[in-house]
Amino acid sequence: MKDLKQFNIPFVGLKEGIHLFDYTIDNKFFEAFNYDEFNSSSIKVSLKFVKKSTLFELLFSATGTVEVPCDITNELYYQEIETEMPLVIKFGPEYNDDNEEILILPHEAFQLNVSQLVYESIVLAIPSKRIHPKVLDGTMESEALKKLRELEVKEEKTAEEADPRWDKLKSLITEKKT
Repeated sequence: MKDLKQFNIPFVGLKEGIHLFDYTIDNKFFEAFNYDEFNSSSIKVSLKFVKKSTLFELLFSATGTVEVPCDITNELYYQEIETEMPLVIKFGPEYNDDNEEILILPHEAFQLNVSQLVYESIVLAIPSKRIHPKVLDGTMESEALKKLRELEVKEEKTAEEADPRWDKLKSLITEKKT
């Protein structure tokens, strides 16, 4: 985490008002968090930091792409990312991040490292089920899809091909009613 000093915001020296910070994120950033889900990444993060007398309002905006494997075919593709994450920072007796919308910093804090917040906003923007766009539109041809089609469950038997044991059970029900 020592490589992430550019994410430190020394807010004590900032005047009240709006301050903008821009970050370029690549795989080196994710390596600092031991996160290796992305083969490559190219993301621009903008932070709108509004300093007020008693609190800070932050708005993280991230856009870009990450290269990930498809969950169905394992083919690599570029997943578009576009996300915003608002956050309010207040001051209190001790650090508290229990609420996902409000972060409480201790009164003696003089700077904020936003790297964890940037990391979380990007990782949470990735869909939990990652499907290659060509799989969705039906144009993907791969060995994995061919095998899945071979193993696909065929339609159930029609009424004419029904199991005769069910007919026998049905006759027991009708005999019991008479």
